[in-house]
Amino acid sequence: MARQTITVTEPNDRWLKQKIEENEYASKSELINDLIRRQREQELERAWLRNELIKGEKSGLSTKKMAEILEEAKKRAKYK
Repeated sequence: MARQTITVTEPNDRWLKQKIEENEYASKSELINDLIRRQREQELERAWLRNELIKGEKSGLSTKKMAEILEEAKKRAKYK
């Protein structure tokens, strides 16, 4: 594993220590790695959502009625 030295503000250091004292994490390294992992996951989710929104905008307006759209969504959800 790569080693890094980082500097954090006093409030952030207190927060890190609090999480360790509350036994949420075994060490600051574990906590920092978890924060980075979560951030990376969020970035992937945002990119996926952005792409889905762009696809939706490009597809234009639907001619289907709301009841049809709802029925299709229920069918898709049932088979996932």
